[in-house]
Amino acid sequence: MNADIILGGGGLASSLIALAVRAVRPKARILILDRAAGPSDSHTWSFHGPDIAPEWHVRLGPALVGNWPDQEVRFPAHARRLRAGYSSMGSEGLARLRDKAGIETLWSSEIATLGRDRAVLRDGTELTAPAILDGRGAQPGPHLVTGFQKFVGIEIECDAPHGIPRPVIMDATVPQQDGYRFIYVLPFTPTRVLIEDTRYSDGAGLSDNELAAEAMDYAASRGWRGQEVRRERGILPIALAQDAAGFWNDHADGPVPIGLRAGLFHPVTGYSLPVAVQVADLIADTQPMTTEAIRARLRSFAQRRAREDRFLRLLNRMLFRGCPGPERYRLLERFYRLPEPLIERFYAGRLTWADRARIVTGKPPIPIRAALPCLPEAPLLKGET
Repeated sequence: MNADIILGGGGLASSLIALAVRAVRPKARILILDRAAGPSDSHTWSFHGPDIAPEWHVRLGPALVGNWPDQEVRFPAHARRLRAGYSSMGSEGLARLRDKAGIETLWSSEIATLGRDRAVLRDGTELTAPAILDGRGAQPGPHLVTGFQKFVGIEIECDAPHGIPRPVIMDATVPQQDGYRFIYVLPFTPTRVLIEDTRYSDGAGLSDNELAAEAMDYAASRGWRGQEVRRERGILPIALAQDAAGFWNDHADGPVPIGLRAGLFHPVTGYSLPVAVQVADLIADTQPMTTEAIRARLRSFAQRRAREDRFLRLLNRMLFRGCPGPERYRLLERFYRLPEPLIERFYAGRLTWADRARIVTGKPPIPIRAALPCLPEAPLLKGET
């Protein structure tokens, strides 16, 4: 065997699993296969303070590019400062964590095939391990129906201090277009700031130049002028309907899918780090560490999680199917008036039944006649609209 565990793809899910395995099995041979030529600064992953356990805060600390004690949201009729901490981690820092932990990455590795006990690269190299995981990103399939969260972010070094003391995770005071639109702002230093133009849209089409220009217009409207130092983009799935049992029946053999490839992300926000941490701990604790043992445990976890997330997918159907695009921001504006502990549990994926009732009671977020067609999930999975 070339390794104890091989992970296809060098993204977030694979990296966190590798770090968790290394923490409990210091002598394990861990190998990541990444098609990229080397580390890059193309990704930022963020999370709320209550989302993950204290030991993970410590483990990820050296990779953080930002760590703030609070955050805020802005809407046309409501703005609020939220007490939960907020952190952001960069892809370069995550790669350094892997290197420091002694996790080997084979860069420029184009994977031809992944099986349950081997990986074959396009150059013919064959690598074997008792555990093979597939974290090569989201893949369209019949068992997950989605909307899309699309964004382009511009990081600029300002000529003068920007004056933003904390992350603005949603500024929806901007004109609404292409669904629900907001600006996401991360102030990394007093003069360096990331500005992302973000859309919750029905389609996956993304005009990088258009959204980049909108982000720069937002900066100019705040008086921020300076030099662009980095750019990132993303198209994330937002789950409307999911058949986890069908997905895992289709993946009863071969490598174990992880991360976005397995539909493991927060259905509403698209955030993937909190659930990736849970999966990493689960896999690191699996005995024996084989493809089939990991598959059995992860399948059970993923199906349970999908059942628990049914309410969140309903909220998405109300947003995407029950509300006209220009009016979608009103649902989020209403949500951010709710008690802060509920908002924190929502982000962490730990809503109680009382929380769920609180979200949908009171003045309906959308008219009843528009909400009723959103209730069933099965028609979307059958291709019905």
